[in-house]
Amino acid sequence: MTVRIGVIGTGMIGRDHTRRIQQVLSGARVVALSDYDPAAARAVQAGLVPEAQVFERSEDLVASDQVDAVLVCSTGATHEPYVLAAIAAGKPVFCEKPLATTAAGADRIVRAEVDFGKRLVQVGFMRRYDAGYRMLKQVVDTEIGAPLMVHAAHRNQSVPESYATPMAIHDTLIHEIDVLRWLLDDDYVSAQVVFPRRTRHSHAGLADPQLVLLETKKGVRIDVEIFVNCRYGYDIQCQIVGEEGLANLPEPMAITLRKDARLQNALLVDWKERFIDSYDVELADFIAAAARGTAVGPSSWDGYVAAITSDACVEAQESGKIVPISLPKRPALYDQG
Repeated sequence: MTVRIGVIGTGMIGRDHTRRIQQVLSGARVVALSDYDPAAARAVQAGLVPEAQVFERSEDLVASDQVDAVLVCSTGATHEPYVLAAIAAGKPVFCEKPLATTAAGADRIVRAEVDFGKRLVQVGFMRRYDAGYRMLKQVVDTEIGAPLMVHAAHRNQSVPESYATPMAIHDTLIHEIDVLRWLLDDDYVSAQVVFPRRTRHSHAGLADPQLVLLETKKGVRIDVEIFVNCRYGYDIQCQIVGEEGLANLPEPMAITLRKDARLQNALLVDWKERFIDSYDVELADFIAAAARGTAVGPSSWDGYVAAITSDACVEAQESGKIVPISLPKRPALYDQG
C-alpha cells in the first residue's frame, strides 16, 4: 500500500518532509498541500510535487478522501485543531512539536484519541530516532546500573532577538524533556530554573544561559544547561551516571584534522544537520504504521507530559521556586511503547 499523505504547513520543515517523502523514503507519496499562504504551498507543489493538490483550507485537506494520513507542520498554535480533525476523520497524523501550545490543548487531543479507541498520533520528537541516543538508551538499559544523575546541555550558536526567555523551555528544552523521560523510563516530579551570570551576547528579553534542574519519580537528579548564544556552534551533550558506570551521548561523526599546528574537529552550527538522519527514520516509522491505520513512536501522551513539564519549568523561571509536577493517570491506550 502506498500511503497518500497531506502536508499542512509548507515552511522549512514542511517542505523538507515533503522532499523526504518524495525523494528519500518509500511507501508513501504527498498528494495534498496546504498553507495559510497558498502561494507558499503552490511553490512547494511546483518544486517537489506538481501532481499534488493545493487546498485553500487545511480542514478540507484533512477531510479529503484522497488523503490517507496527515503531516501537521504548521505554526504551533494551529496544531491542536488540525490533529483533532485528523482523529475525528480516523486518519493517522504526524504532528511536529508542540502537540499543542497548552497542556489543556494536549489533554483534549489525548481524550479524543482515547475516545476513538486506538493510537493515531505520532509527535515529532525526533531525538528518540537519533542513532546516538538509541545507542545511549541501550547502554542505560543494560550496562551502567540504575541511573542516579544526568548532566545535559543544549547549546545554540545564537538566536534572534525574537527569542525570549520562556522559549528556552518551549522551543529548546522541550526536546530534552521528552528524550530524557524516554532514556530513563521515568517521569518528572519537580522543576527549578536558576540563572548563572548572563552572557553579553544575549539581549534584553532573554536571560541566557539557564540551568534547569529536574527530579524524577525514581529520584534521579537532572541538570540541563540551556545556552543559546554560546557562539561556537550547535552542541548537544548528555551524560548519564549510573550505579555501575556512566555513559555519554556520542559526538556526531567528524574527521579529526592535524593542521596548522592544531588537532581539531569541525563542529556543527545547524540543528537540522545534527539530526538529519533521525527525521528520515521517524517518518519511515510513521509511514509504516499509517499503512496499518495506526501510529507508533512518541505519542499524544508524551506530548501532553511534555506540555505539563514545560509549563512547570516556565513557572519555575518566573518564580525562582521549586515547582512540583503532577501528572494524571496515564490512559491504558498508552501503556505500550
